[in-house]
Parts: sequence; C-alpha cells; structure tokens
Amino acid sequence: MVRKNINKLVFAGTAFAGSIVLFNSLRKNNGKRVWVYEDNDMRNSVSVDREESVNAQYDHAEKGLTQLDSAHRSEWQANAFPQTHRELEDLDKDR
Repeated sequence: MVRKNINKLVFAGTAFAGSIVLFNSLRKNNGKRVWVYEDNDMRNSVSVDREESVNAQYDHAEKGLTQLDSAHRSEWQANAFPQTHRELEDLDKDR
C-alpha cells in the first residue's frame, strides 16, 4: 500500500515538474515575438542607413548624413545633446 502511494507521488511530481518546464519554454518562445512592420523600424533597416538625408538639400548641417543619422541628430537636438567635441569639452570645463 505504501509503495503504491510512493509511486503515485513520484509520478505526480514528475508530471508536475515536466509541465512547469514545458510552460516556461513556451512562455519564453512566445514572449520574445513582437510584430512590427519591417519598413517602419528604422534601426533594423539597412536601406535607411544608406540613403541620403531627406533634409540634406535644405539644411547645410545634414549634408553627408544618412536618414538614420538625421533621425539621431534631431533627437540629440531635441534633448540638447552636444553636437561636437568642442561642445563636449566646454561642458566638462563648466562642471
């Protein structure tokens, strides 16, 4: 009688552990999937990093920049990030 209970307990424990491992592996695989339009994500696009900036004709500072660089530049300007090494050095001196 005791042996049957031990066998049932071992079987139930093994089934429970297996279901936990299966659940975690399924959750890991499904958790990493994020659906995004491929052409909307600039960071993963190779062509955006090769094409010239759209504003290069109008803005002298954007000549020679790619579209990706232009997007980063506009973020830096919006956040008042220094654009040149000289500006960085001036900030270090002021501290």
